[in-house]
Amino acid sequence: MADENGTDIVLGKMVGVGGRGAPTSMFRRNQPKTDVFSSRVYWTLNPMNLFRRELLERHHLRFPADLSIGEDQLFVGAAYLQASGISVLADYDCLYWVLREDEGNITRRTSGSEPRLRFLPHVIDMILDNVPPGADRDHLAHRHLTVEVQEALCSQLVHESREMQLKMLRQFAEIIEPLWHEGMNDRLSAMARLRLHLIRHLMLDELLDVISFEEGLAESKVATPVMVDNGRALARYPFLRDPDRAIPDVCYDVTAQLAARHHVTRADLRGTTLYLAGHAYLHRVETRDVTTELVLRERDSAMEFRLPVTHTDSPGVGADEDEGRFTYDRAGFDVAVDVLTAAEGRPLEDGLWDVSLAIGAQGVTREVRIGSKRAAQVSAKAATHVVNALEELRAVTAYTTRPHGNFTLDLGERKHEVLPLLEIDDSVRWAPEVPTELEFTGRCKLAAYPEGTLNVVLKDDCGATALFPACQLHEGGEDFVVRIPVNTLPTGLWRGELQLGKWTLPLPELPGGLAPAKWRRRGLPWYAKPARDSGGTFVLQVARTDLVKALTQRIAP
Repeated sequence: MADENGTDIVLGKMVGVGGRGAPTSMFRRNQPKTDVFSSRVYWTLNPMNLFRRELLERHHLRFPADLSIGEDQLFVGAAYLQASGISVLADYDCLYWVLREDEGNITRRTSGSEPRLRFLPHVIDMILDNVPPGADRDHLAHRHLTVEVQEALCSQLVHESREMQLKMLRQFAEIIEPLWHEGMNDRLSAMARLRLHLIRHLMLDELLDVISFEEGLAESKVATPVMVDNGRALARYPFLRDPDRAIPDVCYDVTAQLAARHHVTRADLRGTTLYLAGHAYLHRVETRDVTTELVLRERDSAMEFRLPVTHTDSPGVGADEDEGRFTYDRAGFDVAVDVLTAAEGRPLEDGLWDVSLAIGAQGVTREVRIGSKRAAQVSAKAATHVVNALEELRAVTAYTTRPHGNFTLDLGERKHEVLPLLEIDDSVRWAPEVPTELEFTGRCKLAAYPEGTLNVVLKDDCGATALFPACQLHEGGEDFVVRIPVNTLPTGLWRGELQLGKWTLPLPELPGGLAPAKWRRRGLPWYAKPARDSGGTFVLQVARTDLVKALTQRIAP
């Protein structure tokens, strides 16, 4: 992988064995060539990767020998930053992390805060020296301001003496200061913001209370309730709006972290209207003052329209999570999307219209694509309908995207064409029970089309037209048959096609061995047969029999 992509480092998928955890976020997909800023590779700084020797020699990369822990982070971090590219091999198990019998390792066995306070400044200096201020530096800082800080607080700070805790806190505040700025807040979780605020302001007692609270959360696995105020959701972590501490609300703001839950129980396209129903809510925000809307957004142009939904009762929804602490009894929604009126009373333009919900309650709103969570009876299969739309036929397909399975409306055959869903068989014959009826069979795999719009249309050389409807062989089935009573056609050469509005398929060529059909009209003999030299296309000759010529042929020796 390194040689094929010109990269200096390969991360092979790591697998935990015997209960040992292994990093996962960087192994969600193969990445032939990436870097430390546009991927999650920096979230694993262990050295169990493949390094190109020339990279290490060129930059003199070695483990610093004066550190008891953290030396791998300095080595790997520098290699990431100097590499010409990094490959991630995620679809093959390359490395097995085995849990030791004592469940330990050097880092865990190294106790005390001092070793951690020694290596972390070196790592931060490495970032400051190699990465200018901006989004790239913030991307790397995110890892250290969350992972390293939390590990040091939970595994070391709480076990130190009071004197050492105060010393460690002051040093931590100095160490993180160069990396932290208010612009980092959008990257960090509320809990991480709260931790950093307490460290920077040397609020030791409050920090110890927050650590204890966080450990209790991990054990209970029950989500923290929120307070909703002015369109923002604030987690009820310790000291929220405590006047004696004056910790800013941003340290509790979890609005962007609220999980949007949804479940679709109906997704049914009928005619020009898509009917949707189900329930949707914001985790931890009870369904009071519900303002949920349906959002249609065209994928390329980003044009969007919002439609109101009918809010319905949903008793029992969410009762199986968080020990029933939160209720969402008005999370139900029901909406009909008519493509002829959804654009503020006008038809939607051709395009791919992604379907979302702007879930709103108590002034908080989050948007989420819907469809990935649906009832078993809700089909994920693409269904193309041809519908009557303002005196013309239009293709509308409701389908689910891959791999997530969210709903999208395809208007105008952007991804789902109509013609491949129409088939007509090459075998043409005279109907057994009516020998003057030419019979065609075929299949229409459309989910629906207006009655009377699928026909065989014949035209003669003089411009006359004759239309013959396709009839389903079985109700609700795909197979159809078209019968052409040739004894009703005027004399001439007739060419034809299968038509469904603007969509047409040529009729198959009549087999040369097809016997003529014969009948009498007003006592005179007529016939219909394949025309000679049709050039591979359907041509039917209809004519009155020339009696003189026929008699001459009959009596000729």
